[in-house]
Amino acid sequence: MKKSTVKIAMYLNYFVFAILLNSVGIVILKAQKNYGVDELQASVLEAYKDLPIAIVSFLIASFLPRLGYKKAMLIGLALVSVACISMYFGNSFDMAKVLFATVGVSFALIKVSVYSLIGTITENQQEHNSLMSSIEGVFMIGIALAYFLFPAFNSDANPDAWLNVYWLLAGISLLSFGFLFFTKFENQTEIPGVDLADDFKEMFKLFAKLLTIVFVISAFLFVMIEQGIMSWLPTFNSKVLHLPENISIMMASILAISLAVGRLLAGVITKRVNWIWVLSFCIVAAMLIVIFVLPKTVGLEVKEINSLGDIPIIGFAFPLVGLFIAPIYPLLNSVVLSALPKKLHSSMTGLIVVFSALGGTLGSRVIGYLFKNEGPENAFYYTLIPMSLLLVSFFILKKLTAKQ
Repeated sequence: MKKSTVKIAMYLNYFVFAILLNSVGIVILKAQKNYGVDELQASVLEAYKDLPIAIVSFLIASFLPRLGYKKAMLIGLALVSVACISMYFGNSFDMAKVLFATVGVSFALIKVSVYSLIGTITENQQEHNSLMSSIEGVFMIGIALAYFLFPAFNSDANPDAWLNVYWLLAGISLLSFGFLFFTKFENQTEIPGVDLADDFKEMFKLFAKLLTIVFVISAFLFVMIEQGIMSWLPTFNSKVLHLPENISIMMASILAISLAVGRLLAGVITKRVNWIWVLSFCIVAAMLIVIFVLPKTVGLEVKEINSLGDIPIIGFAFPLVGLFIAPIYPLLNSVVLSALPKKLHSSMTGLIVVFSALGGTLGSRVIGYLFKNEGPENAFYYTLIPMSLLLVSFFILKKLTAKQ
């Protein structure tokens, strides 16, 4: 098994799903305009994406080492290719629900496989931190591309023109399927138990660890913040900054680009700086942006906007919060996985994905509720609550992992 080839396969799979998963914010905006639903109704798309991720991850995490990670990823890519084509022909809010449910199921297979494989091709915690951050960085590059890809297919003359993007996404998924199909690698992961029932017992035993409890709460809080901001930033740009639809979507790409840069930089920085200081600095910086930068963005008086160049500089500032929250998720995952035996990585990844999905669902739902009831100009201030709790959790995790 060539490690470089396996890494390329993981990068490519993550890139494909980055575009699909995080198009939910764009489709939320489209659903309000094209399918006549309000903010709260549109926010349910996040649940259709995240709940299948949580359920499937919980059910199959301990089983995947037996199935084989390659087979699991191939199944995920095949399912999502069919779903993209179905969205083009279905063209309805109900079909959007089906699309994101299928993407959620498929991503559960992909993410558990990728996270588990990282442990088999890295030798120590520093390598694990670096590869985890790099893969998540590539994921964010895919997200950034989505914010330009979807507007490229928009047309004022044809409100359904944007659906053509799903032919391209189906093609990319099939390309990834072909590359993975011809990639040869062995499953080097230990089977956690003697049979499937024993595998489930091993996963449940993880809940007995205080380390696991604190970690899953931390992962839940982070994804609640990230997905809440990411899913609703296009709507924030449209309703608060009064930007045209295409520019609202493209502006949201700044957040994704910031997240990508932050995660790639974290892969380098954590080779020299202890993770606890990196994460502490990042969360404090993110809180300062919400406290001091967001009010200036909300109070911005925007005149006629025809291009990104017409937007005042301060309008670009809030999405830079992504630069600082970016390293949190991959580093938390890497720290915890590195503290556990490799045979438990698949089971632990299942728990990571479950609570990440639940955090994403709740985050988008809460922000959607706040957009409707507190006003879009106030909704993002509430992210300071989970940010404060995260800061406390970092130091608890540091103490617990030191004992492992």
